[in-house]
This record gives sequence, C-alpha cells and structure tokens, in this order.
Amino acid sequence: MPTAILSVHNKNGLVEFAKGLADLGWTLLASGGTAKLLREHNISVTEVADYTKSPEILGGRVKTLHPAVHGGLLARPTHEDRQQLLTLGWDYIDLVAVNLYPFEETIAKPNVTYADAIENIDIGGVTLIRAAAKNHERVALVCDPADYKDVLEELLGGGISAKARAKLAIKGFASTAHYDTAIHDYLKKQTL
Repeated sequence: MPTAILSVHNKNGLVEFAKGLADLGWTLLASGGTAKLLREHNISVTEVADYTKSPEILGGRVKTLHPAVHGGLLARPTHEDRQQLLTLGWDYIDLVAVNLYPFEETIAKPNVTYADAIENIDIGGVTLIRAAAKNHERVALVCDPADYKDVLEELLGGGISAKARAKLAIKGFASTAHYDTAIHDYLKKQTL
C-alpha cells in the first residue's frame, strides 16, 4: 500500500486531496494540525509522531525531522534500501504534500516583530520538499494545492508519470529557492 505524508500550513483543498488518496488505498501520515483536520473529516490518518515514536517538540518547531520520515523519502528503489527501512520498522513514503509557513505574508504585516518573522521560517517543510524533489524518480512532491487535482487524476490513470514527478520536483526546488531568497532579503535588511 503506498504511503503519503501530509504536512501543510495552507490547508485549501487538502481534505478533498486526502480523501482521494484514501479512496485509492493510500496510507496517510500527517503532522499534528494536518492530522487533526483530516480526523475532523473522518479520514483515517496516522500522526507523524505516532509513526516515528517521537513527539512533536519545541512548541512544534520539530515535527517531521526524523529518520523514519526522511529515510522513507530518500530510500532508493533497491532491495537493500527497502530492507534497511523495514528492519527499522519503517517503509517507503511515496508522496509528500507540503507547503510552507507564510514567511512573506508575515513580514508584510505592519509592525511585524523580528521574533514573529523568525518563527515563520519553515525548516521541516523545506526539508520535506528537498528530500522528495531529490528522489523524484520514486517520490511525488505536491507543494502547491493547485496541483492536487492533477496528481489525483494521474493516480486514477494508473500512477504519477516520471515526467509529472520531475515537473513537481522542479516546482519544489523553485519554491524553496524563492522562499530562501525572501528570508535572505529580509534578514539582510534587518541586520545590515
């Protein structure tokens, strides 16, 4: 059974996407707030903390940064990699739906504090995007809710094509590059 991890700040369209995955037989993992929303809509989900056996810590700063998650994403489609995961009690993660804390929206607010800006720098989300995008030959990345419909259509058609996974990976790297540039520009203005 394929597995997806869902960890999104922008939850637009997420319930329908998760329901579509569940209807196709996918196992769903999700971070705390995302899992809560899915449960409210009677969608079966396992919290990342339960999967990793490691709680969210530091007020939510660390949720998905765990070898069970990133090993599942970065594992190659080889017998050796899969066996190593299974020996540890984990498995492949085949799809990531993730979007980032709203850093640019936060810094655009009047009177935003430096502390608020720093708290809206996403670490785990960027790491999920980069891991999934790096391993796009096996893993599908969905970092834009506008892509949910197309991804579900691909899955209904038999699977997400290599071309679609590559396009989604490129979109992911573009999103993290833009995000890092916005952070860089803000911090540079604040400190120089």
